Amino acid sequence: MRKAKKNALFILTMLLSLTMLLSACSGNGNKTNNANGNKPDTGNNAAPTESAANQKAVVLKGYLLGEAPKGMPEVLAALNEKLKKDINATIDLNYIGWGDVQSKYPLLLATGEDIDFIFSADWNYYGEQASKGAFYELKPEDIAKYMPKKSAAIDPSAWEEAKVDGKIFMIPKTTPDNYTFVTVLRKDIMAEAGLTEVKNFSEIGPYLEAVKKNHPDMIGLNLDSQVDLPTPYQYLMRDKIGFQGNLSGGPLAQGVTYDFDDPTGKIYSMVEEPYLSAQKYAAGIMKDWYDNGYVNKNPYSNKIRSKDNFVEGKSGVAFGNSIDIAATIEAAEAKGIETYIVPSLMPNGKAPMGGVIGGGISIAANSKNPERVMQAFDLIMEDPSYVYLTYFGIEGKNYVITPDDKIGLPEGVTAENNTYPPDAAGFWFVNKALFKPMSTWPQVYVDHWKKLKDYNTSDYAYKGFTFNSDKVKTQIANLANASTQYANPIYIGAVKNVDKAFDELAKNLNSAGLDKVKAEVQAQADAFLAKKK
Repeated sequence: MRKAKKNALFILTMLLSLTMLLSACSGNGNKTNNANGNKPDTGNNAAPTESAANQKAVVLKGYLLGEAPKGMPEVLAALNEKLKKDINATIDLNYIGWGDVQSKYPLLLATGEDIDFIFSADWNYYGEQASKGAFYELKPEDIAKYMPKKSAAIDPSAWEEAKVDGKIFMIPKTTPDNYTFVTVLRKDIMAEAGLTEVKNFSEIGPYLEAVKKNHPDMIGLNLDSQVDLPTPYQYLMRDKIGFQGNLSGGPLAQGVTYDFDDPTGKIYSMVEEPYLSAQKYAAGIMKDWYDNGYVNKNPYSNKIRSKDNFVEGKSGVAFGNSIDIAATIEAAEAKGIETYIVPSLMPNGKAPMGGVIGGGISIAANSKNPERVMQAFDLIMEDPSYVYLTYFGIEGKNYVITPDDKIGLPEGVTAENNTYPPDAAGFWFVNKALFKPMSTWPQVYVDHWKKLKDYNTSDYAYKGFTFNSDKVKTQIANLANASTQYANPIYIGAVKNVDKAFDELAKNLNSAGLDKVKAEVQAQADAFLAKKK
């Protein structure tokens, strides 16, 4: 046990040097170090640009993604007490459920509803919404004035990464997240399937068969309607080609992409070679699994993530990433479930390191209080007392600082019954370089973190590229609609004939304007690469 703790501390110290969860990436120039060794200060130690007494009281209405943890009311009350004292503002916090992101997120911004801020990310419509004028432009002089902590902590190149058409529309995370997408399996079911090692996601067929045969109350792939629905399909594609997603639209849509393992950055539509063959490979396996009853029959109506059903014994597989899966593994092991982590890597054994625009906050274009939003998130993202409150919850109730200066759980609190588990509240953009080591990580998770330094790479052509869809926004919307109707069934394997399903998909994507979207992506990609030279 002592050895495991030493290993964990070594790993986390190493990660801090890389500036990821406990740091992020090398050479980012992060200067955020508080004098008490990153120990959260529970007092209000902010230094706002203007005293709270001189500012009019405001309520900032905002949206994060996911679902509010049970302990959110208490945490939000504590957060608002601090904000009230520091900048005379409070937050009215709302959530967009994962199953509603695709429909509700753009609608909220399009209708002109009274919104001050919203979670944004390159994988969640940032470029598209910025180009539509949905977000407030953050000017350098305002960033310097209203966000002094952020300005001191962040590498200036991060603001360049956040630009769309030369303008900044996001307060990005200070340090990029170092992670891979992962699949978590149960070791007891692996034993039933005769598996001792799984290197690629495509190898889990015998595991799913064992789930079906021996666990009647469990579904092998119990997918939800938004995050998990395309995930196994995408993992299967990644086994064959350097696929990370759609450059030109949302996570469920078909569109334009490129091979992350190709330094030339050649652009492809997802229904031309070599991507068409990779898609058919994935679709064939998903169809086999669906036909065999390994996939829930109607993911469209399911809003419970596989990782949550995994802990409850209702899913044989949990999907997530190196960060958000920690609580799942802890909760599973607290129930005596030994776990096994399978990273989703490209054929070269690597996984692209995310950029700083993988999560942040954008201010709505119609916000009446953009300066106060900047002040609020300067504190939430960079002040240690705010960071620990929003990410870990109430000290003494949701977390404690252990005698060996790590983050632990209070007596009687477990990963399963914690009302405010880390990473579950949607504040994914706080400066994780401020975190202390975690004392609660199981050894299997520590071992996974040790390998991240070998997996992650920032050497890919379009790192920092954000597509501006303004010239093809009608075609992008058409592609999303065609994908919902013709691609979603392919993702889960619910098609009668794979080749015919792709013929139908390609026909409708072409009618929706895929060639025009590809041409626009190509033009912007060429300009991006030319600027990098």
